[in-house]
Amino acid sequence: MSALEKSMHLGRLPSRPPLPGSGGSQSGAKMRMGPGRKRDFSPVPWSQYFESMEDVEVENETGKDTFRVYKSGSEGPVLLLLHGGGHSALSWAVFTAAIISRVQCRIVALDLRSHGETKVKNPEDLSAETMAKDVGNVVEAMYGDLPPPIMLIGHSMGGAIAVHTASSNLVPSLLGLCMIDVVEGTAMDALNSMQNFLRGRPKTFKSLENAIEWSVKSGQIRNLESARVSMVGQVKQCEGITSPEGSKSIVEGIIEEEEEDEEGSESISKRKKEDDMEGLPSETQNLLLFLQTKKDHPYTWRIELAKTEKYWDGWFRGLSNLFLSCPIPKLLLLAGVDRLDKDLTIGQMQGKFQMQVLPQCGHAVHEDAPDKVAEAVATFLIRHRFAEPIGGFQCVFPGC
Repeated sequence: MSALEKSMHLGRLPSRPPLPGSGGSQSGAKMRMGPGRKRDFSPVPWSQYFESMEDVEVENETGKDTFRVYKSGSEGPVLLLLHGGGHSALSWAVFTAAIISRVQCRIVALDLRSHGETKVKNPEDLSAETMAKDVGNVVEAMYGDLPPPIMLIGHSMGGAIAVHTASSNLVPSLLGLCMIDVVEGTAMDALNSMQNFLRGRPKTFKSLENAIEWSVKSGQIRNLESARVSMVGQVKQCEGITSPEGSKSIVEGIIEEEEEDEEGSESISKRKKEDDMEGLPSETQNLLLFLQTKKDHPYTWRIELAKTEKYWDGWFRGLSNLFLSCPIPKLLLLAGVDRLDKDLTIGQMQGKFQMQVLPQCGHAVHEDAPDKVAEAVATFLIRHRFAEPIGGFQCVFPGC
C-alpha cells in the first residue's frame, strides 16, 4: 500500500488541550463527545499560533515575486518550514506552538510558489530547481548576506525541496536538515496512483467548515485542531468564469459529485432545474449552472495538483542519495518503517542520519502528531547543541 493510500486511513490519536477561547474543543479525528455535543469545524486564524506574518518580495528576471511567511520566536536558530504539495505554511501552525514551547528557536513557515498566499509571475513552474532557488532567495531577502543559523524542515514535496535546496548550497548558514514522511522509493511508487488519488477528492466545498470537516473525516488530516487552521491555506473562494469551456468542466465536476452524494428532495430539485433549462442554448445552460454552483459551492482548491504532474518525477528521483550526501546533521521522521527504501536503509544502518518512526500517524505527520514531531525536532536540536531547551523540556532520545 502506497504512502498516499495509507494517508487516507483514519486513526486514533490522543487529544490535545483545548484551544484558547475555543469552548473546550479538542483535536484529533476521533473524539468522545458527550450527548448533544458536536465537533467544531469552524476555521481558526493563523494569529493563534504564529506571532507575525510577512510578505517577502523577491526580485527576479520577470519582475517581483511575493512570498508569504509566518513567523514566531526571536532568538535561536531559524527553523525554515516547507509544506507538502497542495498544503500551505499554515500546516505548521500547531507544530509551531509546540516547538516554541520546548526549545529556543525562531520559526519561518513559507508558502511555496503557487501555494497559499504566495504570488509569483510564473506560477506554473514548480520544478525542484525553481522552488529550491525560491527558498534561497527568500532567505537572502529576509536576512541579507549574514543569515542566522538555519535548519530546513520539509514535509513530503517540501521535504524534497529542502533536500534540493541543501544539496545546491542555496542557504549558506544551513546547520541541519529534516525530511518528514518522504522517501524516494515510496514516493516514486506512489506517483502511479497520484492522479486517481486527486480525482477522488471533492472538487468544491460549500464552506470552509465543510472543507475542514471533509479533511478530518477523510483522514487527510487526523487532527481537528490542525485542520481548523491549515485548511484555510488549501482552499479558496471560487473565481469568476474565464471561458465557456472552463465553466462547463467545473459544472460537470460538481454535478457528478451531487449525483453521487445527494438523494431525495435535493436530487428532485436539481432535476427540476435541469428540466426548466431545456431548450436553452448549451452555453446559456452552462452559465446558469455555473452561477448556481458558485453559490452552492463557493470554495475550491487553491492549486490544481493534477496539472503539476510533469514535475513530480523531478521532485523525488535521486532524492535518497541527495539526502545522504548533504554534509550536515540530518533527521528523517516517518509514519511507518515500511517507507524506507534500500539506499536509506543502508544509510541508516551506517549512522548517516537520525531516524524516528511516529506510529498512528497519517502522511501529514506534523499535523497529526505535532507534539511528537516537536519533541523529535527539539531533541535533535539539543543533541547537536544547535539550541537550548526551555520550559523544563527533557530530551527523549529515540532508539533508532
